[in-house]
Amino acid sequence: MEPLKIVVAGPVGAGKSTLIRTLSETEVVDTDALASEAIGKPTTTVAMDYGTLHLGDQLLYLFGTPGQDRFDFMWDVLSEGALGLLMLIRGDKPEDFVPARRLLDYITSRQPVPYVIGVTRQDQPPVWGPEEVAPFFGVPLERVVGLNAKDPRSAVGPLIRLLELILAEEQAV
Repeated sequence: MEPLKIVVAGPVGAGKSTLIRTLSETEVVDTDALASEAIGKPTTTVAMDYGTLHLGDQLLYLFGTPGQDRFDFMWDVLSEGALGLLMLIRGDKPEDFVPARRLLDYITSRQPVPYVIGVTRQDQPPVWGPEEVAPFFGVPLERVVGLNAKDPRSAVGPLIRLLELILAEEQAV
């Protein structure tokens, strides 16, 4: 099987780097730098995060995008050739849903690939759950998965769902 390139995108602090660090079977390549503005955390991704993961026999290349708009040029670079998109949003930060929707629309308009929305921080209530997020994004509930990006069993859930969508799309062609 050919490896699948998956883009992990989302606003600042959504859990992209954490998810990739949690799941990668190889040493993660990251481009973290000290944050030069108040973003709620000391470092930020300025170019990408990269890790690998096997789901069964399928190898996934995980490319995490920067969350800040000033690094948006990397969204196109990292999305090129992608076969799937995992859009992460913080379940406890609904003010990020609108920018996340813009990012989702931006990437899928350039790379029309299957996608799943992962709602992070499900282990830290009160948070919005998948059943509340799906209507906000106007997507079926099957495209929204709750997760804890620090827990490997939980973090892999949206990638399993995304792989199912990718394989279903390939079989439909």
